[in-house]
Amino acid sequence: MPIDDPALRPGETPDRIAFVNARLIDPATGLDEQGGVLIANGEIADTGRHIHGEAGGDAAVIDCGGHVLAPGLIDMMVFTGEPGHEHRGTLADASRAAAAGGVTSILSMPDTDPVIDDVALVDFILRRARDTGAVNVHPLAALTKGLRGEEMTEIGLMKAAGAIAATNGKRSLANAKVMRNALAYAKDFDILVMHAVEEPALAEGGVMNSGEVSMRLGLKGIPSAAEAIMLERDIRLVEMTGARYHAAEISCRASLEIVRAAKEKGLPVTCGVSINHLALNENDIGPYRTFFKMRPPLRAEDDRQAMVEGLASGDIDVIVSAHDPQDADVKRHPFADAAYGAVGLETMLAVALRLHHNEEVALTTLLRAMTANPAGILGLEAGRLAIGAPADLVLIDLDTPWVVDPEALHSKSKNTPFDQARLQGRPLATLVAGRVVYNYAESAPGEV
Repeated sequence: MPIDDPALRPGETPDRIAFVNARLIDPATGLDEQGGVLIANGEIADTGRHIHGEAGGDAAVIDCGGHVLAPGLIDMMVFTGEPGHEHRGTLADASRAAAAGGVTSILSMPDTDPVIDDVALVDFILRRARDTGAVNVHPLAALTKGLRGEEMTEIGLMKAAGAIAATNGKRSLANAKVMRNALAYAKDFDILVMHAVEEPALAEGGVMNSGEVSMRLGLKGIPSAAEAIMLERDIRLVEMTGARYHAAEISCRASLEIVRAAKEKGLPVTCGVSINHLALNENDIGPYRTFFKMRPPLRAEDDRQAMVEGLASGDIDVIVSAHDPQDADVKRHPFADAAYGAVGLETMLAVALRLHHNEEVALTTLLRAMTANPAGILGLEAGRLAIGAPADLVLIDLDTPWVVDPEALHSKSKNTPFDQARLQGRPLATLVAGRVVYNYAESAPGEV
């Protein structure tokens, strides 16, 4: 049920708010209990069972009706069209979509035009986010100039300018020598390196997962070995350099086994999985449905199950939306010619809750992969319900059913693979630094 309270109206947030009668879930500590949270001046001032209407003093009191109150989600992979392709999406509409999905912090990928490969462009993203964004935006620095994989960027200077990590974006860095040097350089500056794991030569020309389905559709496939080989190479280079490394998205059982082995060795390795690879498989492509064309491709059902198992066991650290807006002009083509990518900021949480409702992954584990784990990997103060932490919060209704209407999405592009999907659970309100940036009760009828 929406909570229609004046204190939860965007733009009218009081400095002091007491959320009471909530189910508090703090994945950082494993907390799951009834209680409340007191917010003052953008931070969490107190939290626990003792927070109730009178405990807040002069604070505005919000009765949460027993709904879940958790740290705001942190999405480690968000593509936007800004700068260069604003017709696909901007930082402003991406942040509105994030707020509607319970996401309070996004990492902006450097795959823009121009590429975010120098200090001035990092500063541009930060300024645009401050001016137009509703949520926290953390720019990612390009690992190589122009993302071409040939010449390293000055990632140390970009970190000083505000870049939170370095990545080669959608492109794998094929040159092992350049990758080794980049990891060694990143180690010196204590910068996390995020990498897309796909061996380019093996994947060349492929448009979906290699297997029986691709043969039946007459489409060239991308073998899962292309991912595993690149990941294995990267792990060996991490052993050589000691750099902190994050596999941006894994999608197959073989990759999960490689990550497990690396962690058993004590290497500084983490990995993510997209919500698409937790919820969908290659069969969903059906009659050449291009909104299901992604990179890495949707894999076989056994691989999807492996991703769920890896998330439940904690071997997979992070869930990402892999939000990648593409307009109709590049999506409504024959499958082989269509662009890769799908939007996902607004549906990530609700789709993830399928795993909770199906009793495949515990709710705390799900939320940990979207809050405490990314915060820990990135060194952010957010992602926890702790006194002094930023009041980045999401109030979640776990049970209300709804149907995804692409036209109601806040994203400028509507390329969602969950068109007309029946979901259960959604954010009721999202706060960033104690300020309400989304309230479902204020949404237009039928809005996602």
